[in-house]
Amino acid sequence: MSYRDGPAAKYPASLAQPVKDAIAARVVAVFNDKSRGEKPVARQPDGMFGQNAVAWRIHGDVTAMMVGGIASLLLQMLHPAVLAGVWDHSNFRSDMHGRLRRTARFIATTTYASRTDAEAIITRVRNIHARVGGTLPDGTTYEANDPALLAYVHVTETLCFLSSWMRYAEPRMRKTDQDRYFAEMAQIAKALGADPVPTTLAGASALLNKMRPQLRTDARTSEVADLILNRRASTLFAEPLQVLTMQAAIDLLPPWARRMHNLPSATLTKPLIRAGTLGVARTLRWVFT
Repeated sequence: MSYRDGPAAKYPASLAQPVKDAIAARVVAVFNDKSRGEKPVARQPDGMFGQNAVAWRIHGDVTAMMVGGIASLLLQMLHPAVLAGVWDHSNFRSDMHGRLRRTARFIATTTYASRTDAEAIITRVRNIHARVGGTLPDGTTYEANDPALLAYVHVTETLCFLSSWMRYAEPRMRKTDQDRYFAEMAQIAKALGADPVPTTLAGASALLNKMRPQLRTDARTSEVADLILNRRASTLFAEPLQVLTMQAAIDLLPPWARRMHNLPSATLTKPLIRAGTLGVARTLRWVFT
């Protein structure tokens, strides 16, 4: 039985579509700010990658992107300069949801929108980065458009998105497709000014390991991680899903990163977390097919 058959079998044919529509509306509301007139990014054939891209299938999976996105944020906060950029120049304390929405929209636009729209949002982000900089607690200066810093952010995102996709959607993904994903995403990283930019899974993993000696934690790291992991959901309906997503994101982290954040490994509950997240993933794929 495929995931398309599973959830649908719970409902008579006459009820399946209303159920799909209701769930889809709630998910769309999470990622799009209705007050600003935001709508899901429409898929265009003239984008950065094209509809046969590996990025199209990975970035279109809601669960994989939510879990991978949270995990990548937790990894990014371990770098003192990334943490400082958020701490000094972001309203994350009052608008963490908005920050996550903006990140999701950037990924959706660069993946699915026209090349013109993708290039426009990349330029917008580069202009924002140009105004972000400061001094770390140890006196070291930092700039958000530092090529090495951008490369670190890039590899944390791509590694986490791919890991989440393979755990909850395509565990037998071909190695060639895994490498092709990094080659595709390298276009975005280079356009943002990142350097070096790996084009294979091995290259991305090696860069992350190379950056590990620079990673640190302090009271600010703990505060930001707490805001990410323990923020309240926008609705009671979303609360259980959000809790499960956060647990799945922690589970996705490398063991060394969990230790740095002082997060539990959840050895006993891991099967439940993964089974629950897989169930959510299958349901959401059914909703959006």
